[in-house]
Amino acid sequence: MKIVSYKNESGVRGGVLIDDAVYDLELLLQGSTDAVHGATSSVRGFLDLYGDRIPAISAGIAAVAAEDPVARVGALSEVTLTTPVADPSKVLCIGLNYKDHVAETGRAFPEYPDVFAKFASTMIGPQDEIGGTRVSENLDFEGEVAVVIGRRASDVSEDEALDYVAALAPLNDITARDLQYRGTQWLAGKAVDGSTPWGPALVTLDEVGDPQALDITTRVNGIEVQHSNTQYQIFSIARVVSYLSSFLTLEPGDVIATGTPQGIGAKRNPPVWLEPGDTVEIEIEKVGLLRNRVAKPQR
Repeated sequence: MKIVSYKNESGVRGGVLIDDAVYDLELLLQGSTDAVHGATSSVRGFLDLYGDRIPAISAGIAAVAAEDPVARVGALSEVTLTTPVADPSKVLCIGLNYKDHVAETGRAFPEYPDVFAKFASTMIGPQDEIGGTRVSENLDFEGEVAVVIGRRASDVSEDEALDYVAALAPLNDITARDLQYRGTQWLAGKAVDGSTPWGPALVTLDEVGDPQALDITTRVNGIEVQHSNTQYQIFSIARVVSYLSSFLTLEPGDVIATGTPQGIGAKRNPPVWLEPGDTVEIEIEKVGLLRNRVAKPQR
């Protein structure tokens, strides 16, 4: 199942993407015989209610979509998508998690996942322009696989960790390197308002299969700048989820960015920084393509 959030006259609502058309998630649930817990208009609410049984209800939702035209919002090209989860309680990120990326930084392999956080205010959708050029001259791209939690997870084992993952999505962890390098902490460079696009859809794990066998590619203006595979992650997605849950409780709708591979702009010679008007694409095998333009500075 491909889950999206979209805008209409009443606000932001959850939807399902089927054959390049968007269907309202709440209406599909109301018509599905598998929806035993109730319906909700938001993606986070849906995950809270159904995150532990997505494969079981996906067929019923698809059947309702095929028979109920009222639930159809419109063609994808006619719908305004927003961030897939509009209101995550946590946005967690893992740094230095690909072997080739650690090598290009000259650092030693980490013993534990290197964790930092973003804020919901940084997150933008697949049709938004990337912000940050007003405050930074060194905007950098970082193609990543985002993990979205489907069930409350506290101190879960690595063996069971994937049972708590609802879906994956492409994410671009845009970083203002000049802000990042002003101090020893990464927060300033990672917290620029409206700088982190992700989406367009959450692709549920039952459709993706093995999350440690996915090609990931980043392109800037059509030129490939990053290419790797999640098999080269130092800490697998299961390991990351287990580790994070060992010291904080993960909630449905929480987002985890799992790190970027080699090829970031800061480590190129000369460095490559994003400019207003540039188009950045993050493509993940079986998950989707995220494409955003870099906005002109706004004052």
